[in-house]
Amino acid sequence: MTRSKLLMLALCGALLACACALAGGSASGKSLQEKLGATQDKLSHVKAHAGVLTTRISHESAALERLTAEVANLRNKEAAVAAQLAQKQAELEEAQARLDHLRKRLREGVEILEQRLVAIYESNEPDLITVLLQSHGFDDLLARTQYMRTLQDQDNDIVARVRGLRNQMQATVNAVRTARDQIAARKKQLEATRLSLRQRTEELAAARRKQHATLMQIRNQQDDLEGDVSEISQKIAEQLAANTGALPAGPVRAGSGMFIWPVNGSVVSGFGMRWGRMHEGIDIAVPTGAPIRAAASGSVSMAGSAGGYGNYTCIDHGGSLSTCYAHQSQILVSGGQVAQGQVIGLVGCTGHCFGPHLHFEVRVNGQAVDPLGYL
Repeated sequence: MTRSKLLMLALCGALLACACALAGGSASGKSLQEKLGATQDKLSHVKAHAGVLTTRISHESAALERLTAEVANLRNKEAAVAAQLAQKQAELEEAQARLDHLRKRLREGVEILEQRLVAIYESNEPDLITVLLQSHGFDDLLARTQYMRTLQDQDNDIVARVRGLRNQMQATVNAVRTARDQIAARKKQLEATRLSLRQRTEELAAARRKQHATLMQIRNQQDDLEGDVSEISQKIAEQLAANTGALPAGPVRAGSGMFIWPVNGSVVSGFGMRWGRMHEGIDIAVPTGAPIRAAASGSVSMAGSAGGYGNYTCIDHGGSLSTCYAHQSQILVSGGQVAQGQVIGLVGCTGHCFGPHLHFEVRVNGQAVDPLGYL
């Protein structure tokens, strides 16, 4: 029997042994996987709802800021209009004083005019022709003529003064009253607009408070579901450890970026040029059998042997972004959807490797980038 056939038989025997070891816990494992899938579906729905609420709250906050600015601007305008109204009120009071004075002068002028008319009627003053005919000489004629003109000018002046006072009084009253009415109408309009804006602001604030409270409830629910996912994943990992000799998964190590760390360990080799060639990922030192978690949710695009990478899994996260996990001792997924934090394989040293570790890659449009920018 050739060496290759012996190796193939040994591999088949190992796989058969692993399957037998897992058979005792298959029902429990299936139940846990179903529970994990259902919990992850709920978590995805809750996250989507939280995202929608966050967007709504952001939009309503921006609208509130705009409305608050408009209310403040209207209040400034109201203050300016109130100042104008106070000024017109002062002008009206001043005009009222002038009006009282004009009325007094008008009454005096009317009295003088009445007295003059009575005097003319009672004295039966002669007309100009009679005065000319009764004059004694030229000098007397001139004196009488001048006297008659003076009386006539005085009468005309009294009439003109009374008419002017009346017109002036009426114009003053109309001008001030019109200005006051216009400003009062403007102030009323501004007050109505401000009240409408205030009502809209209160409605928006109430809606934002309600949605914020709902968001907090959803986030609490999200925390609970994430805890459930972590707990179920931990149970699955413990079951795997009991049946396959894998190590416990341990707590999830969150990163400062969008991904979680796939394993808990130290980076022993970074991204970049190494030994004269490009090292397209980072090497994280962890012992053989350590569970490997999906750095983010996505779909398995590759799971199998890949030359120097050994057992190699890649997950497509959408948006031309993917992550890959190399040198695994075992691959625990074959395809389909995976959730962030789900155990997808076990650390090993398959392929070109000098010791157990996880080679972790992040690729954008298929091009490798530094994973530390995403962790």
